[in-house]
Amino acid sequence: MTYSVSQLTNEIKRKLEGEFPQVDVEGEISGWKVYPSGHAYFTLKDEGAQISAVMFAGSLGVCPQAALFKDGSKVKVRGSVGVYPPRGNYQFIARRMKLLGEGDLMQKYLELKEKLQKEGLFDESRKKRLPPMPRKIGICTSESGAVIHDMVRVLTRRFPDLHIRLFPCVVQGAEAPASVIAGIEYFNKTWIPDLLIVARGGGSFEDLFCFNDETLVRAIAASEVPLIAAIGHESDFTLAEFAADRRAGTPSIAAEIAVPELAHEKEKLSNLLSSMANSLEKKGEWFAQRLDHLSDSLASSLRLYEQRTTSLFERLSAKLAMLSPYAVLDRGYALVTASDGSVVKDAESVGHGQDLAIRLAKGTLLATAK
Repeated sequence: MTYSVSQLTNEIKRKLEGEFPQVDVEGEISGWKVYPSGHAYFTLKDEGAQISAVMFAGSLGVCPQAALFKDGSKVKVRGSVGVYPPRGNYQFIARRMKLLGEGDLMQKYLELKEKLQKEGLFDESRKKRLPPMPRKIGICTSESGAVIHDMVRVLTRRFPDLHIRLFPCVVQGAEAPASVIAGIEYFNKTWIPDLLIVARGGGSFEDLFCFNDETLVRAIAASEVPLIAAIGHESDFTLAEFAADRRAGTPSIAAEIAVPELAHEKEKLSNLLSSMANSLEKKGEWFAQRLDHLSDSLASSLRLYEQRTTSLFERLSAKLAMLSPYAVLDRGYALVTASDGSVVKDAESVGHGQDLAIRLAKGTLLATAK
């Protein structure tokens, strides 16, 4: 029997798809790419073979770990074998897929992150401000390795004469959470610094996973001392860092965040003092000019006040003079008073021989009535 290409391909398709209607496959993802259609195309491989695979949008959209799939991910896939007749290729059609190893840890990480986030443990509102110029710094990290040496070098270069104290910690494995928690408690109760740094160098997701321990994350969030967490590299994000008051991409960056550069601070202070001196000098000049203007204004006001007062005094004096009973004396009149000082208005009121005083415009005459 002679087959056409289409007939042969369809026969292969029928047999393959009938033989493998549903199968579980474990392998490593390679060439993962999601198209605008929502379909994902990739290769499943192990050390001995590989197979083209596709996960259509309907399956990918309901896959809980869809966002975590990438090249190198080890996965367990459930699906079927299919043939694509136009190209004569067979492929694995993935219906369900989940991560293995790291994927299980990632799932735990995401679940705990969601739980703590709902509790408000990562809220910015509960984070403490870092001190601008700490003098005492506590560090929780391993006593061996480059991390502590790099941090001390950066800290002392930026700000000499710091008081730095290390609490040696286990930073990997099952013992790490309890070890770091002990360090946090020591720096919160026994030797209290201005700032605390929890740090660890780079490593795999599994190596850093101890910093996703719930008890440790809560201890970091509860620290009374402002705390910087620097775990792994810039691209690594642990729950410990989300709970810290500040995250640093690397331990060296944490040291740079912790303290300012003293030389720069001195320069800023010098510039500030110079600016203050200039400002005070300008203010002094302004006040001196203002005082001169006020002095001139006050002198002018005093002169005007004196003129007005003098004029008023003169007018009042003239008016008073006009109203004075003595003013009529200048016109030749006289004022007669009895010995008791009373003014004589009626001749009948004066007795014979009574002494009188006659006041003139100039001088007074003493007389006796007859």
